[in-house]
Amino acid sequence: MKIQNIETFRAAIPLKKPFKTALRTVTVAETAVVKITCDNGITGWGEAPPTHVITGDSLAGINYVITGIFKPLLEGESLLYRERIFEIIQQGIVGNPSAKAAIDMAIYDCISQYANMPLAAFLGGYRVRIETDYTVSVNSSSEMAQDAQVYVDNSFSVLKVKVGKDQIAADIKRIQAIRKQVGESIVIRLDANQGWEAKEAVKAIRKMEDIGLNIELIEQPVKAHDIKGLKFITENTETPIMADESVFSSDDARRVLEEGAADLINIKLMKAGGIHEALKIAALAGVYGVDCMVGSMIETRIGITAAAHFAASQPNVTRFDFDAPLMLAGDLIDGGISYQRNVIELGNRSGLGIVGVNGEFLVE
Repeated sequence: MKIQNIETFRAAIPLKKPFKTALRTVTVAETAVVKITCDNGITGWGEAPPTHVITGDSLAGINYVITGIFKPLLEGESLLYRERIFEIIQQGIVGNPSAKAAIDMAIYDCISQYANMPLAAFLGGYRVRIETDYTVSVNSSSEMAQDAQVYVDNSFSVLKVKVGKDQIAADIKRIQAIRKQVGESIVIRLDANQGWEAKEAVKAIRKMEDIGLNIELIEQPVKAHDIKGLKFITENTETPIMADESVFSSDDARRVLEEGAADLINIKLMKAGGIHEALKIAALAGVYGVDCMVGSMIETRIGITAAAHFAASQPNVTRFDFDAPLMLAGDLIDGGISYQRNVIELGNRSGLGIVGVNGEFLVE
């Protein structure tokens, strides 16, 4: 089974509501779609959204890497020797993890179709359905509380609340408003997106603990490079701390785990460069007895389907952040994962189970 052709398309889908974090505001989900066609007729799909503030990837850069570098390197290569393929991808260019992820997931789609297995089963198999959280964007306290109630009314029992955009005191007021609105039974996790400093974060987290806000975990409170600060917060608070932007690769994960700098790790295919490296991160975390979350950027159901299959295949992936397609005003694909409100069903089709792409959202 050889790669016969690699194609890219650009897609853009408006969001229902602006997505706001400490790093950016998104109103339209733009993405580069990858299609790999094999000589036996199997077709695999992948995608790579540009997330400049996290991965450094742009649409133009993603397209160049895929068509200008990977296409000539990979066409004609046999997918039956996938470790060689992934070595070619890693050696082909430094960085550019989102472009690598798009190619990687399309390759895994092809291989698992050839094996006639859903990708999650091909990767090992552990779950057939998972429950996602829903993200509350940074806004005023009252708007965030209202948004949180809408999500709870739609059966979401886990909320991921974005903070870190301004002073921590304002963040605490937002969280208090949300907790008062949704009650004590709803799980609340926070994502500061690198927006805090270590000492102020410890002070604020201790205050949240003292007033009983009952926060499940806090994701990436400090800058990605500040492993010392991350460790300081982890060692000086009771609330579990999760590393996100601090961990792109298995080398990053090893450093965080060896330092004891975080209690949990958030794996994203767009950071890791795809499933191949994500598997290494999850395995390494498992050796240290550390659980993981799998999340995403603002992606369509192509990328989220790949991430969900990976997440469902790993026993130490215990948290799932796959709400991005629910934020979009349209759907790019037929097939793939399906949502029953907060529950994601993987389905029993082979590979990613994608049967077609909706041309309405493709851009010239």
